[in-house]
Amino acid sequence: MIATGWTLRRTGSLVERNALIYRRSLTPVLSSIVEPVLYLLSIGIGVGALVGKVAGVDVRYAAYVAPGILATTAMNAAFNQTCFAVFTRMKTDHSYDAIVPTPLSVADIALGEVLSAVISGLFASIGFVLVMLVLGLVVSPDILLAIPGTLLVGYAFAAGGLAVTTYMRDFSDFQFTQLVMLPMFLFATTFYPLTVYPHWLRPLIEILPLYQCIEILREPALGIFHWDILVAVIYLAVFGSLALALATRRLSRQLLA
Repeated sequence: MIATGWTLRRTGSLVERNALIYRRSLTPVLSSIVEPVLYLLSIGIGVGALVGKVAGVDVRYAAYVAPGILATTAMNAAFNQTCFAVFTRMKTDHSYDAIVPTPLSVADIALGEVLSAVISGLFASIGFVLVMLVLGLVVSPDILLAIPGTLLVGYAFAAGGLAVTTYMRDFSDFQFTQLVMLPMFLFATTFYPLTVYPHWLRPLIEILPLYQCIEILREPALGIFHWDILVAVIYLAVFGSLALALATRRLSRQLLA
C-alpha cells in the first residue's frame, strides 16, 4: 500500500539520506557562498567606496548591501537544491521511483527535500555572516536574529523551487528561471533602498518574494525593527506553504501515475 500524509520520522529519513550524500563534499555549500562574496567585494565594497554612507540608516554602503546579499545567499542555496538536485533525482537517477514503494509518502519526499534545502541555505547563510564579520560589516549584534530569518527565506524558496521543478521537462527549461530570479535579484532592493523608486512602482517591488526576504534580514542586521517585518514573516510563511502544497500535489500525479 502506498503511504499517504507525512510523519516527522519518515520525512527525517529522507533528510538524513540527503545529508549522507552531501557530507562527502563541501562543494555545494562553498559554491553557494563564493558568488555572493564576490558580489559583496565588487559592489558592496568596490562601489561602496564611491557611495559612502546610505542616507536614512547612516551605515556604510557595504554594510547596507551585505544583508541583502545574505538574503540572496539563502534564497539561491535553497532554490537551486530543490531545482537541479530534485530534477536529477526525478528524471535522471529515478531515485523517487525506488522510494515511492517504501513507507515514505510523496508528502514525505516533498517536505524532506524542502527541509534538506533549508538546511543547506542555513549553512550557506552562516558562512556568509562569518565573511561579513571578518570584513567588519556587522554593525549590530541583532544580526544573530537574521540567522533564524534565513530559515524562513530558505523555506519559501525551497518550496517555490520544488513547485517550479514539477513543471520542468528537461534541463534547458531551467534557463527560464533566470528570467525571474536575476531581475528580482537586481531590483528587489538588494543594492539600494525602496525609496529610490517612484511611488507608483514601490508596491510592485514590495510584492516580490526576495524583497520580503531582504526585509526580515536587513532590519535585524542593522539593528532596526519595524512592524512591517511581521508582514514579511507572514508573507513568506504563506508563500512557502502554498508552494509546498502545489509541489506535493503535482509530485503525486507524476510519481504515482
